[in-house]
Amino acid sequence: MNRHFLLPLLLLFALGMEAGEIVVREGVSLNDALRQAREWRRTNDVRCQGGITIRLQPGSHYMQEPLFIRPEDSGTETSPLVIQGETGAIICGDPRQQHTQLWPTEGMERMIGFDTATRTITIPTPPRSILKKLQKEEHLEMVVHQRWAIAILRVKALTVHGDSVAVTFLEPESRLEFEHPWPQPVIGGERGNSSFLLRTTEQRDGIERLVCIDGTYNHPVEHVQLQGLTFENTCWNRPLHLGHVTLQGGFPLVDAYKLAVPGLPWDSTLENQAWIERPVSAVSVNYGNHISIKDCHFRHLGATALDFKSGEWSQIEGCTFEDIGGTAIMAGSFAESPREVHRPYGDLAGYCSALVIKGNAISNATVEDWGAVGIGCGYVNAVIIDGNTVNHVNYSGICVGWGWTPAYTGAENNHIINNRVSDYARQLYDAGGIYTLSYQPWSTISGNVVSQPTAAPYATNDRAFCIYLDARTDGFTLENNTTVNNSVLSGFPAEGTVVGGFAADTRPIRRDEIGDNHPGPNLIFR
Repeated sequence: MNRHFLLPLLLLFALGMEAGEIVVREGVSLNDALRQAREWRRTNDVRCQGGITIRLQPGSHYMQEPLFIRPEDSGTETSPLVIQGETGAIICGDPRQQHTQLWPTEGMERMIGFDTATRTITIPTPPRSILKKLQKEEHLEMVVHQRWAIAILRVKALTVHGDSVAVTFLEPESRLEFEHPWPQPVIGGERGNSSFLLRTTEQRDGIERLVCIDGTYNHPVEHVQLQGLTFENTCWNRPLHLGHVTLQGGFPLVDAYKLAVPGLPWDSTLENQAWIERPVSAVSVNYGNHISIKDCHFRHLGATALDFKSGEWSQIEGCTFEDIGGTAIMAGSFAESPREVHRPYGDLAGYCSALVIKGNAISNATVEDWGAVGIGCGYVNAVIIDGNTVNHVNYSGICVGWGWTPAYTGAENNHIINNRVSDYARQLYDAGGIYTLSYQPWSTISGNVVSQPTAAPYATNDRAFCIYLDARTDGFTLENNTTVNNSVLSGFPAEGTVVGGFAADTRPIRRDEIGDNHPGPNLIFR
């Protein structure tokens, strides 16, 4: 037989194709299946009629590289591309890096000093046996508590001065940590000094990304559905090579410093400049329209689980998120580099619009980066966050807004409704069960049940609220939101169950349980 005919037949046998469907067995390349679907589109094959389904059979489908879904893979309204998993089908990478905490052996220890001139953090001298072990470690990290964020700093040297130790760090994190004013560790705060821990991390790079739906502004990916898939096991490699110093919400700084003379034309009090990058994610959507991610499971992921950066008329519905290193669901622009993050941009919100985030269950996110959140949306337009459950996170639960500005940015008509948030602010404060920033006209916060903030053990202030209207929040109507002192929501639901579990004795959220920070004049409380 001619080899040009033999190869397609071998692929047909391996993938198990039927009319309109490509069945992928364990051990067979998912990339090959997508390529075959692309060829059907390219040649207008009859099997495209009614849509193409790539069906994953049970088993672990290991990704040595991400699956890139490109504009050429787009479906149509009547012929979508569906990637669907049978029960037990897992798209997976490498288990994330493990940490060994050396000192203190549990919890955190209060630091003594933070010196921007010498770029040192001063800590109490550990016991002699522990100190000797720390000094021998080749890959030693310090995790620093910074009110609403953490920093992960690779240790350069430990210099003992009697009952104290001066710690210096590698670059670039040393420069970023000590030059940028917000956030930094607190010394002599309301509730004491900031805290730290010293640890080692298993040193290896592993798979960080599993699926990337990746279009362009002029050529988006359209009409793609991910259904019933499990995404499992990814690494987070950045701290191993660059440390991790963040601005807020888990966004790492790539450059930052304090202005010698505060003030810029759009903000007379601004004192800091910052450029950030987007955290890596296991599944991402960039310029995707009519994308549906439904009934999927995300678990044991090193950084962000699902990132919907840009696109419109899409939905994330009925998914579960468990043991997520960073943010569970991220959406919209956060004015990433090369833009400076504090300018009042007016062109970013429209890139992520008409996104519905509905009926998802998030438990135990922000495991690696405590400053990440359950659901985090930046500059977005007409986004609906409806009926989700967020439980057991270290900072804020549901966050919408970016920019810290009263200016109109195009972020508008966003609705946070009927969600349940509990067991948040477990480690970091300046937090809210629901947290907002900047001017977002015609937006609502309604029908949510938010428990009281957790009593974070190392917080340096008392700023944690059921709802936190942070810097320049404006344009929202707040109504029918309730709180409960003790949520009975705990653990993670079994597959297929409906998450509920709040005690029945809810009451309206009081005004003193709604934090505000220079709010605008167009807030309506009902």
